[in-house]
Amino acid sequence: MARVAYLSNDQVDPKVREMFEKIESNGSQVVNLYRVLAHAPDLCRSFIRFGNRILYKGAIPPVLRELTILLVSERTDAGYERTKHQAIALKAGVSRQQVDEVKAWQGSGAYSEQERAVLAYADEVITDVRASEQSFAELRKHFGEQAIVELTVTIGFYCMVSRILENLQVELEDDPTAV
Repeated sequence: MARVAYLSNDQVDPKVREMFEKIESNGSQVVNLYRVLAHAPDLCRSFIRFGNRILYKGAIPPVLRELTILLVSERTDAGYERTKHQAIALKAGVSRQQVDEVKAWQGSGAYSEQERAVLAYADEVITDVRASEQSFAELRKHFGEQAIVELTVTIGFYCMVSRILENLQVELEDDPTAV
């Protein structure tokens, strides 16, 4: 059970309700994460906008973004995030083998040189906070500065998401693949 109540649309701030209704009118589900964050209305609205920017308007190709998010979910043991992003990753073009092997990506032959550079960098940022010069240099072979900044922000954002989910014990919705 979540440590903080899930707020229904009629319980949230009017500006949050407007966002929730827009999400629903687009055929999407207001996920439990948002319903918990709605306790802090301004933060919730900013969080949703920022998350959508990362997911839908970034310089990082969707496959690389999703591999990164899956690795974050594995390293932080965030089951909610893992479940949600496995479905998103498959829709984005990540192979089933890559999804299944991301936790032990170093020993897998399922990843390209570019994907391995992203995963190595992400792994170090997640676990060590600061990536090594070697990982950063490998990343630079494949990306310009905008993509590197966006990748770093994506890693940090999803580390934060995992910590919110795990500490507030946010549960999966009835349809866990709904986003």
